[in-house]
Parts: sequence; structure tokens; C-alpha cells
Amino acid sequence: MVNRRTVLTVALAGVLAPATRAFADGGMSRISAYAFSFPALSGDDIRLAAFTGKPLLVVNTASLCGYTPQYAGLQELWNEFRERGLAVIGVPSNDFGGQEPGGTGEIAATAHHQYGVTFPITAKAVVVGTKAHPFYKWAAEARPREVPRWNFHKYLIGRDGYIADVFASAVEPTDTRIKTAVAKALAAG
Repeated sequence: MVNRRTVLTVALAGVLAPATRAFADGGMSRISAYAFSFPALSGDDIRLAAFTGKPLLVVNTASLCGYTPQYAGLQELWNEFRERGLAVIGVPSNDFGGQEPGGTGEIAATAHHQYGVTFPITAKAVVVGTKAHPFYKWAAEARPREVPRWNFHKYLIGRDGYIADVFASAVEPTDTRIKTAVAKALAAG
């Protein structure tokens, strides 16, 4: 004969087990990308919380890199998907090859005037190492084998605020792999 206490204990364990697992896995206390902000090139702040629920492509950029023409591809990608909710943010960095040595004016001239970029651009930031911007430290902790190794490394953040995919510098923004990942992130509810 099963007593009432046993039935209640089993029922309660069934209800609490998923929540206990999620907490143990860090699911309830995990910080998402939306917790971070960057100083904008324009001087304001770019708060990722403003993009909550939207896929976000965060790309470390440089004005004097062989990959700098990817600015045009990033703009094209943003033009194609922004009405559906994609946000793109460029993060200028001088971490690789000293290829972003200039200040705000030089960065703006390259991004806005030379390549016609209209998506948000942050102020110059460190993206690797102990002095990395907190977003990049967070991303390195989440994906330690997929940290930026050069300029134009791409993190795709899903609607849930976590890294959905990562693309190396050589992968063009208009590459089918990126477009497919963006479409999948946009379709996720």
C-alpha cells in the first residue's frame, strides 16, 4: 500500500526536477548578451538590452584589414534582414595587426563614408585577452574555442540572448552559412 507522503514526495520531485537541473546547469542565473553595453562611436551607449528578443550579429572590425570590405557585406546582410528583426553591431578593435589605429573620425570615415554603413558602430574596444570588453569575455567563456583570432570575427546571438553560431573572419557576411543561421535565428520563437 502506498502512503500519501510517498505520493506527494514523488509528485513534488517530478515538478522540481527540471527546475533543479536548470539551476544546476546555470540556466536560471546565466547572463545573456543583452546584459552588456558598448560606448557608441557617436558617444552614446549601445545597450544590447535594446535588442532583447532579436538576433544580433556582433562583429569586431578594423579599417585597415584585408577583410575591411566585409563592411559592405555586413550592410547588405543588415539591409536584407533588419525588417525581420536582425541587428548588426560593428566593434572596431586594434587587437589584430594594429589595423584600427585611428580615432573616431577615421573609423567613421571608413565605416560610414567609404562603405555606407548605417548599422550601429561602437567605440574602439579590446576583444581578446584580460582587458577585453565584458561582452567578449562573456563570449570567450561561452565558446572558448571560438574566440576572435582576427578582425571580422562574427558572433550570432539568438533571440534568447545566447550565442547561436560563430563565424570566422574569412566567412563573408553574405555567405549562405551566415544567411541560413540568421534566418534560423529569426524563425526561432
